[in-house]
Amino acid sequence: RAVSLVRDGGGVRMRRFIGKVVSDKMEKTVVVMVEKFKKHPAYGKFTRHRKKFYAHDEAEACKSGDKVRIESSRPLSKLKRWKVAEILEKSSR
Repeated sequence: RAVSLVRDGGGVRMRRFIGKVVSDKMEKTVVVMVEKFKKHPAYGKFTRHRKKFYAHDEAEACKSGDKVRIESSRPLSKLKRWKVAEILEKSSR
C-alpha cells in the first residue's frame, strides 16, 4: 500500500507515501512521483494514477531515481508540504 496514516505523539495523523525521485535540481527540494493503482468499481480494470509531490530534503542526499518515503509536514513553502523521511533504495545512476 502506498499510503499509510500514522498517529504522531500529539494525535496528529501523518500521511506517508513511497515514491521515486524524478527531479533533484532545486536546493533542499526533490520532486517525488507517487504511483497508485485503483480498481474501477464497475468494470474491475486497474488504472495507474500518478502524482508529483514537492518534498524537503534537508541533507540533499536524494538523487534522481532513488526510492524514498515521504511524510506530511507543516507548509514549508508555496508548494512544499512533505519531507523525505528516509531513502529506501539508491539508484544506480
